[in-house]
This record gives sequence, structure tokens and C-alpha cells, in this order.
Amino acid sequence: MVVVLAVSTGACATFETGETKLRAVKTVGIISAVGDQMTVAKGGLTSLDNGSRHFPIDSWGLDDLIVQRATAALQGRFQVQPLTYNRAAFAAVKEPAVAGANLIQGDPFKKLVRTEVAPQGLDAYIVITKARASIGGSGRKVEGVGLITYSTVMESYSQIYALYEIRIVDGKTFEAVEKMAAPPLDNTGRVRLAGPSRPIDQGLPIGSGDGNDPNLRAAIVDLIARSLPTTLSDMHLAAVL
Repeated sequence: MVVVLAVSTGACATFETGETKLRAVKTVGIISAVGDQMTVAKGGLTSLDNGSRHFPIDSWGLDDLIVQRATAALQGRFQVQPLTYNRAAFAAVKEPAVAGANLIQGDPFKKLVRTEVAPQGLDAYIVITKARASIGGSGRKVEGVGLITYSTVMESYSQIYALYEIRIVDGKTFEAVEKMAAPPLDNTGRVRLAGPSRPIDQGLPIGSGDGNDPNLRAAIVDLIARSLPTTLSDMHLAAVL
């Protein structure tokens, strides 16, 4: 179980999701389950090899950082309450292989927020978890935090990514009232991903991606720090930037 501390204020606010105005919300809690592992993959510019490797990066503290940054963005408008939750259970949820499967099987986050989070009874829970994105025009997908190295006869090219999505979960019904994946930052990568990513600069030495590289951690943190405020703003959770 993970205890996350946040700051409380006396403000209240009203969520707006698209054209739909939701009821007034005063208390929220923030859950993050993005940074448990790093995926390292290799391939050509249009496809990946099948031998992706995974390394634990819990020691990076990415989820604590996400909660801290989200709290700072939201606490001017909401009472952000500290939560205890089963981070591993949220991180283990995988996107259904068939579109619309959640309509039949039920939303797994609905059950998790109801059974694996304390305290209960807040107006809403902000759940931040891994997202998936296709690599360029290929059918291969990557998820969460990772490093891709593309090799051709003439050159080698590396790109990092931090893919995540944010759900607003109603604290009474546990229904997800809105979901949004973090968008790309600037689309400067040679291979496009539908989420925060960037090429590795020649001047930034990156090791094997095994979780022990401080430069790699700093680059991933930068992706999250730059994309999180914009995504929260787009969801009307934080002030417009």
C-alpha cells in the first residue's frame, strides 16, 4: 500500500467536461500508477523487434512526483485529500484487446477506486495511469514509460516516451465521467507517438535504459513535468495555461 501526502485548501469548483457541466465538486484525491517500469525496445523505423525488455524504476519516484505536480495544479480550486491506495493494482490494469470490451466486462477502475482506495466518500478521484500508443503507422504499440532505439543501415535514432491518461472518477457512483490521454508535446520525434515523447539529443548520453541512468530519469521527468499541467488544463481541472 502506498501513502501519498497532499495539501488541502477550502476552495470548491465545478467540473466542465466538454459541453457537459457536472455537479459542484469540493474534495478530490489523486492516484498515480505510471512509473513502475521502463520498457526498452529496438527495431527499424517502421517496426519493433519482439524482444522488448522491462526494468523496474520504482526508485525514480515518478508517481510521487506526478501526485505532487497534480496537487500543486489542483489545490487552488479543490480540497486535495491524501490517499492510501494499492498502486500495483492500478498499474496492472491493461487496455482491453478489443475496443468496447469494458462495456461488457465492466470498467476495472470503477472496482479499484471502490475497493483499493482510502478514504472513500470524496467527491471525485483523479486517476492517472499508463496509456498506449501506436508507433508511427505500424500496428505495434508501446505503453507507459520507455525508450525506443531505431536502427537502419545508415544511422541509429533513439526516442523516449511517457504515455499516460487521466480519468475523473465520480466518488459516489465510481463512474469515469471523463478520460483524456496526455497529448504530444511538440511532435519533433522522427517516429510519431500519440503522447509525450522526444528524441534523445546527441549531447545527452543515455545508457541501456535499465533504470540506473540519471540522465534518462531526468529526461522522462521533463516530459511529465511539461505535459501534466496542459493535460489537466484541457480537462478543466486546473487553470488554463
